[in-house]
Amino acid sequence: MVDVRGNAVIVVGAGLAGLSAARTVAAAGVPVTVLEAADHPGGRVRTDVVDGFRVDHGFQSLTTSWPQVARQLDVSALGLRVFQPGVLVFEDGRTHRIGDVRRVRDALGGLRTANGGGADRARVAALLARVASAPIARVLSAPEVATVDTPSMSALSPELAHRTLRPLLATLLHDPQLRSSSRFAELMLRSFLRGRVGLPARGMADIPRQLAAGLPTGVVRYGVRVSSISADRVLTDAVGEIRASAVIVATDPATAVALLPGLRMPEFHAVTTLYHVARLAPRPDASLLVEADGRSPFTHTTVVSQVAPTYSPDRRALVATTVLGHDGSEPAKLELRVRERLAVVYDTPTASWDHLTTCHIPCAVPVVAPGHNFRRPVRLIGGLYVCGDHRDSSSIQGALASGHRAARSTLTDLGLPQ
Repeated sequence: MVDVRGNAVIVVGAGLAGLSAARTVAAAGVPVTVLEAADHPGGRVRTDVVDGFRVDHGFQSLTTSWPQVARQLDVSALGLRVFQPGVLVFEDGRTHRIGDVRRVRDALGGLRTANGGGADRARVAALLARVASAPIARVLSAPEVATVDTPSMSALSPELAHRTLRPLLATLLHDPQLRSSSRFAELMLRSFLRGRVGLPARGMADIPRQLAAGLPTGVVRYGVRVSSISADRVLTDAVGEIRASAVIVATDPATAVALLPGLRMPEFHAVTTLYHVARLAPRPDASLLVEADGRSPFTHTTVVSQVAPTYSPDRRALVATTVLGHDGSEPAKLELRVRERLAVVYDTPTASWDHLTTCHIPCAVPVVAPGHNFRRPVRLIGGLYVCGDHRDSSSIQGALASGHRAARSTLTDLGLPQ
């Protein structure tokens, strides 16, 4: 057994994966130090305050059915404000709700008694209920194809899938072309249907803040940039060389590739989120509204302040709208197109809305293509490990799970009980 007294496990990066790894190491009684270049934890999970409004770094949300969320977070302490179950799909000037599996019985009754729209809604509801109840082992062992070719899509007519399942999956996967792994799509859809989706009262940044607060005082050191690493030391620009028993790299993928030559750089989905402020809420409910029209400039929108009133400093409404795949060019033209379409979707004039800010993230969500390994190795060599959602799945669940796996692998190599 390795004697780790006086030696630290170094975690590079205080994002969700790094904090998850550090908490697992600390829980085993092993000294751990987290080095973070920024002045705050969270990585891509960040909340800014703009003119008094809480603005998450791109539209994000927390799903309560993710296993690592239940294991690692105190959801009640986050003051989670939840969306209404399912989503509203906007199609040809009308909205209809899908994805509320608790209402499947009512929908199946409609299948027996109605034709047309009622029967279609029942077919969709029955399909989603089957997805929600599918064992994870069955999902992961199913044949893997692109999501657009998944059995769930082919179970519906092309027109019905386009009007219902396709916009929901595009929103969950951040992939309007639905080229993502069908297994990943089923897992994300299953989690969405089985849990509640919400926002912490003080913003998504409260998630990494809570994880960091659970570590011993002084473990996380901010403003320390790591320039090179090996299995037993790191070199920093602030405090020089730090020796360690093991090093866990938990940075964003680009930084990880720079620190670990030979590591594969994943592809990413770009996400652009526009925030507008309206004097009155354009919808009274706390719903996520997704677009069925593929010509729309955005995929989904929500009145954030109806979900979490704490995001607004007063009675004004905060509206978040997400555009997928945009390259970030000509932001003023994009904002105008989005504003014009929002007037149609919300059936209200939007000319008086204030454009609060636009958050464009070119490397927002790692692509999960068919053939993806959901348990990519976290151990590179003895003493050197890497973690992040790019080593698992593109989600908060994936980041937390990957960090936990990296920490367990580290402890095993150190010969320590877990």
